[in-house]
Amino acid sequence: MALWLALAQAGEADVYPVTTIAVPEPIVLEVGGLALLPKDELLICTRRGEIWRVENAYAADGKGARFHLWFDGLQEPLGLLLEGEWVYTVQRGELSRLRDADHDGRADELETVSDPWKISGNYHEYAFGPVRGPDRRLWLTLNRPFGDEPFGHVDWRGFALAIDPADGAWQPVCAGLRSPCGIEAAPWGEVFYTDNQGEWCGTSKLSLLTPGSFHGHPWGIESTRLPEWKFGAVPMPPDRTLMPLVKASVPAFELPAVWFPYDEMGRSPAGFLWDTEGRFGPFFQGHVFVGDQFDASLIRVTLERVNGRWQGACYPFRMGLASGVTRVAWGADGSLLVGMTNRGWGSRGRDTQGLQRVRWSGATPFEVREMRALPGGFELEFTAPVDAARAADPASYRMTSYTYELHEEYGSAKMDEQPLAPRPSVVDGTHVRLTLDGLRAGYVHELHYEGLRSGAGAAPLHDRAYYTLVEIPTP
Repeated sequence: MALWLALAQAGEADVYPVTTIAVPEPIVLEVGGLALLPKDELLICTRRGEIWRVENAYAADGKGARFHLWFDGLQEPLGLLLEGEWVYTVQRGELSRLRDADHDGRADELETVSDPWKISGNYHEYAFGPVRGPDRRLWLTLNRPFGDEPFGHVDWRGFALAIDPADGAWQPVCAGLRSPCGIEAAPWGEVFYTDNQGEWCGTSKLSLLTPGSFHGHPWGIESTRLPEWKFGAVPMPPDRTLMPLVKASVPAFELPAVWFPYDEMGRSPAGFLWDTEGRFGPFFQGHVFVGDQFDASLIRVTLERVNGRWQGACYPFRMGLASGVTRVAWGADGSLLVGMTNRGWGSRGRDTQGLQRVRWSGATPFEVREMRALPGGFELEFTAPVDAARAADPASYRMTSYTYELHEEYGSAKMDEQPLAPRPSVVDGTHVRLTLDGLRAGYVHELHYEGLRSGAGAAPLHDRAYYTLVEIPTP
């Protein structure tokens, strides 16, 4: 594993070089949110309650960035949204907005937009966001507390809320979240979130926040008894069962669009965004890029709608970043800005916090561009033409399928795992069809393709993909 990781990082560096932006002492840049300002400037909020305005962040060597304190005194803001002259952020106890009304380079107005949830004092009551939802309200997600609760129970933890910024009116839209560190609106308007593996969450995931949906964790359901809002009769999940079977007893249960197998695809997914312009190469246009806080890495995701449900695959993309990735944003130069922190959470990265830029060198890596579901298997589209003989050889592939258990214990092993025997056929230079028996809805279908080579003889930059088959396409 260590050798494979080192080789993968070396190849990734050629295609996706990383620049570290020098942060002057004594600033501790534990990034909680990123937003772009006009004139190629940035706003960065930190877990320490500061917001910094950054100039000259795009120097080739990463040096010379100038940091100006724009505001401080916030309570662990974990998101930024810039709309006109206002900057919205979610603190632990409220949705706030700030602005620099006199245009002197520092914010001088802070307003509470809404604060319908309470905090008990538990260290793990993080709050994330906001983003604009399809209803034009501001959506945010609330962490459930962990460990002992000496300060008592508070409501609406483990929920996604939607808030009207005009009057602060609010509504819970989804329940059952655990540690929902990332929330983002897709280019078409729907809102997705990332959640971290733990109790009632067999492995980390990317899920659609469908209004009225339940995502597996029973923590905050009792909040629905409050007179302010009736979320709906969400029955408790079974004590222990495979996740695809939960739907039968909990109709509101939302299977994730993508499961991230533990350690194989990170541990703690956080901020994410879509590449709508092909900044990482035209072959990845429309894909989702997810930062992983523990793994100090970026994960690539493709999504497709099958039988009305979002599902898709995840793939390794860029490992070896300096610290745990919490937030990502597209920079003015087309690079990906990566905000990082590891305090209290741990990370494979060598640093405790910071800011980096990841860009595309212009080289074309050889790997699966997208894995798509078919009625009798999968189609693989590659970024470059394949060696037809190897691509048609079943020995070039390994596949298994498995699912996870929904239970109160921490995480889940791979459950009900079965080997698969794909029968490959080359469709054209860049497309291969894998026909197989035993497709299972609600299961991850894991693919390895070490034996493949490009037509030019190149080995894959990454040689694995994980497809979450929520629905099997109909013929």
